[in-house]
Amino acid sequence: MAYSARTVRRAFLHPLVPPPRGRRLVQLYTGLCLFGLGCALLIASRLGAMPWDVLHQGLSLHTGLSVGTCSILAAGAVMLLWAPLRQRVGLGTVSNAVVVGLSVDASLWLLPEVEGLAARWAALVAGTVLTGLATGCYIGARLGPGPRDGLMVGLAERTRLSVRTARTGIEVAVVVAGALLGGTVGVGTLLFAIAIGPLAQIALPLLTIEEPRPARTPSGGRD
Repeated sequence: MAYSARTVRRAFLHPLVPPPRGRRLVQLYTGLCLFGLGCALLIASRLGAMPWDVLHQGLSLHTGLSVGTCSILAAGAVMLLWAPLRQRVGLGTVSNAVVVGLSVDASLWLLPEVEGLAARWAALVAGTVLTGLATGCYIGARLGPGPRDGLMVGLAERTRLSVRTARTGIEVAVVVAGALLGGTVGVGTLLFAIAIGPLAQIALPLLTIEEPRPARTPSGGRD
């Protein structure tokens, strides 16, 4: 099923209104931290990183910066592309750009070396499932799309492509660029690309925080 840009935008709601509440903030930052951990597990598996992390790995190899730092810098560059696409930056956007990168670096530092094919496959599957659940978690907080999500939606709106087509085009481009720079492309990259949509679709209904309905004002009745 191909979703329209308008349908996906509704999942994020307006990025800054109403003001964030406690549960929204907890869910947003929990989701972003878990997403970073999932990315780190995929990298640690050495069976193929998620598409954007292939690019971040390639940039890391050529700059000497950490993968997480490259993720933050890439997110900032993507946000610059929002201006012509008329996307609005929200708390979730800025938080996504920074927190995911920090979480990736912290997780890679804390995770032990993954040895043996079985352990590497376990890390790959765990990382893929975790990123799917984390995606539902941070999108469900409804505090604004991440930089890459906004790019996907903005391109879909401006080009009249489906969100799925826009996302596929973007991710193919970053994988090719990352692979040319030396990033790790493998079965994990393909598995992530296939599984992330269905996993997020399962998680979103469970984790989306609905807006409270305004109380009805009593209308005048018959005497």
